[in-house]
Amino acid sequence: MTGYGKASATYNDKKITAEIKSLNSKALDLTVRIAACYREKEMELRAMISNTLLRGKVEFSLWIERDEVGQTAKLNIPLMQKYIQQFHEANTQYGIPVPENLTEVILKMPDAVSKQETVEELTEEEWNVARTVAEQAVNQLMEFRTQEGKALEQKFREKADNIETLMKSIEPYEKARTEKIRQRLADALSSIPEVEYDRGRLEQEMIFYIEKLDINEEKQRLFHHLDYFRETLDGEYGQGKKLGFIAQEMGREINTTGSKSNQAGMQNIVVMMKDELEQIKEQVLNVL
Repeated sequence: MTGYGKASATYNDKKITAEIKSLNSKALDLTVRIAACYREKEMELRAMISNTLLRGKVEFSLWIERDEVGQTAKLNIPLMQKYIQQFHEANTQYGIPVPENLTEVILKMPDAVSKQETVEELTEEEWNVARTVAEQAVNQLMEFRTQEGKALEQKFREKADNIETLMKSIEPYEKARTEKIRQRLADALSSIPEVEYDRGRLEQEMIFYIEKLDINEEKQRLFHHLDYFRETLDGEYGQGKKLGFIAQEMGREINTTGSKSNQAGMQNIVVMMKDELEQIKEQVLNVL
């Protein structure tokens, strides 16, 4: 959702500039700052931006810079008279000489000269120029978002492939783990020769115990979530929240796999899958 756009155009003696930037946000949080002469068009601007951007913390500014021709200078005569009076009083009381170039000095004093912009009524022609500038800035931001989105899509696919590869790499540990569990239980019983037990019942208990550690269902669900994640990437615009929900479901399957992993090798793989998924979760916040 991050992006930036800026555009400018000239209308008569005015340079009209629009600037917009956006950051991540769960909803649209729009702040608009515009020149006073465009205030009546603020709702139109807000509607245009809201319909285009949908989400993000957005700051939009539209301002005017005028040429000197569009400004008039005005002398503040009463204030200049006070400045002159104070110079003469300082000369009389403290002997401070009055500057020879007194007029030039006075003109440089604060507020002695002010520039006033001429007040003009907003015309439809000027507003068309300003609106076009605003739309150009928004379009630049959208282009920025599109480029960022393509880079994120590539990264998401890479991370999803990594998770799938890591999950498949657990299979050799599963087979070896089953045999180790059986052997460990058999060795434990053989170390206590005086204990009598029902071998059929033992086999049933071993099967029950091994089934509790089985992760086939978690694997299948995770693979399904990964496929759905990729399909959503290929889908319509504005699927960021949906991708976030799918990532949460992927996390549940990975966590369950970790809770059933009783081998260091399996647990290491689960940690790597969590790391890949965490990178997806961090970046999915950037998606509309």
